[in-house]
Parts: sequence; structure tokens; C-alpha cells
Amino acid sequence: MIKIDNVLISNEIFEEQFICDLSKCKGACCAEGEDGAPLSFNESLLLDKITSTIQPYLSKEGKKRIKKHGAYYKNNKGELKTTLNYDEGPCSFVIKEKGIYKCGIEKAWEQKEIVFQKPISCHLYPIREAKYGEHIILNYEKWSICSAACKLGESKKMPVFKFLKDALIRRFGDDFYNQALAVHKEYFDK
Repeated sequence: MIKIDNVLISNEIFEEQFICDLSKCKGACCAEGEDGAPLSFNESLLLDKITSTIQPYLSKEGKKRIKKHGAYYKNNKGELKTTLNYDEGPCSFVIKEKGIYKCGIEKAWEQKEIVFQKPISCHLYPIREAKYGEHIILNYEKWSICSAACKLGESKKMPVFKFLKDALIRRFGDDFYNQALAVHKEYFDK
């Protein structure tokens, strides 16, 4: 583990290679899984405010599910998650364009309808964030649906943290990312 400020970062985030390859995975991370995307409390409040604005960017199923169940829920561990279209199904905010799952929230953001890009947990994926006391822990989540992303990352020699530069800066700031670059250069870029 590497420590930058109060953040503990798994070595894999510096060692593993990754570039999303939507042409291969079709955005499966937005459509598969047991739970919705993790949300912070502030993100849940934002979703309450913007759900009506992003309606045009959602699927019919997503609109129905959000209307019936809300934009998010608490799972059995008490964690806030985006609503799913059905149990263990696609996120209710997912849309399908040309066979690829994409985020309706992000589509509204791209059209400048809202200022919230998407949940930070989605933006950071395949990095997963957890809390441990006063520390934030960042781990690399390996999932078979991302095998094409790992292959593409290897071919381009793109470490996970560099692929997620914008997300890491959005979450932790420029200084944090610059420190991560320095750590990578000193310990991992051989």
C-alpha cells in the first residue's frame, strides 16, 4: 500500500494496466452486478435534485423503476446505491446506444443540462473506495468483464491510475494526482 495524505492506495493501482474497451465489454459494468453504484450522501441529495432534469436521458425501464423506487436505496449493509432496473440488473440510469451501455446522468452532463458528471464510484471504476477509520482506501477491483480493458491497457502500457487521471483529480485534486505520478515514477516505472 502507498499512502498519500490520508489515502491508502493498493499497489495494483500503479502496477496493473487498464483502458476501458467499450467496443468489447459494451459497458457491462453498468448493466451487471448485485448492487447499484455506490453513492455518497451528498450524491444522493444531488440525485434527488436532478432526477427530473435527466428524465429525457433515461430508458423507459429506468424511468419506471426510479418513479416507483426512487433514484437510490440502502443495501443490507446500509450503503447508498443507485437503483437497479430489477434485482441484479442494469443500473436505472443506464441507457443503451448502438449496443453499448452508457450513463444517462453523464449524457445529461455532456449536454450541459446538469453539473454532476456521474457518481464518483462510477468515474473511478475499476478503483473502489472504502473507509477505514480516518483513512480512505483505494483498491483495484478485478472483474472478468474487464479482461479486454486489461489487454488494451497492457498493449498501451497504461497503469490504472493514469487511465483514471480525470476521476482521481475530480475526487482528490491535482496535488494528489501529481504525488501519485511521483510515486509511480519512483517505485513502479521500471
